[in-house]
Amino acid sequence: MSLIEDPLVAPPAIEVPLKNAPLVRVIAQVRFPAILAIEQPDFVAPFQETLRATYPVLRKEQAQGLLIAPAGVASVKPQTAWRFADVDGHWRVSLTPDFLALETTNYRSRSEFLTRLRAVVAALGEHVEPKLIDRLGVRFIDRITGAAVDDITKLVRSEVRGIIGTAAGSHVVHTLSETMFELDDARVVARWGCLPPETTIDPGAIEPVPDKSWILDLDMFTAKPVPFVADQVVKDAERYAERIYTFFRWAVTDDFLRRYGGKL
Repeated sequence: MSLIEDPLVAPPAIEVPLKNAPLVRVIAQVRFPAILAIEQPDFVAPFQETLRATYPVLRKEQAQGLLIAPAGVASVKPQTAWRFADVDGHWRVSLTPDFLALETTNYRSRSEFLTRLRAVVAALGEHVEPKLIDRLGVRFIDRITGAAVDDITKLVRSEVRGIIGTAAGSHVVHTLSETMFELDDARVVARWGCLPPETTIDPGAIEPVPDKSWILDLDMFTAKPVPFVADQVVKDAERYAERIYTFFRWAVTDDFLRRYGGKL
């Protein structure tokens, strides 16, 4: 059982590789003040050429936005999103006028993810040149399904199980807990709970599945704008990934690690 008392300040936990990790998506996002030239193909072409060997598949999408104001909800002008993906579709880089994101559904190691992040952030610095970062975020989403959900009392600690760890848990159809934690220079949002079949709380990151599922969604991000420095972005992302993993290790039991292929 984990000996971590406070996962938000404890030393980073030593990684235990999971052969069958239930990690469904990992995302790193860098948001910056809008650079409208990103809408133009000619401006984005050098950025594409830098990454094309690794992410050869380019798709242009139009993302419709919504503005929520006291007067109500209004649509805003669609925003161009350039999606650069590998051939298998497991890795994707997204570039819009106000953010860059790297995401994967095939996470194998922290070192691989950070190496790829370093490359795309370097390309951003070279070809887009943002001067400020409004937000840097790193997000890890785990999801267990099927019979594992019925064994949740063995797999996660009581503070995380909540009501599904009680006698009333067998009647639960949907439950979700969300907590925000504040650190010196960042915040952590932790979400966990059960979802019924074919349900999602975030269509862009958590795809619906045919079975009931239990998710652990951890997101760490900057609390205020900072100057854009490519090396610092990667260092902070690494620190966030370490903190998220430490929270994950606090939340799950040794039985969880063993069930998904970890060797203790």
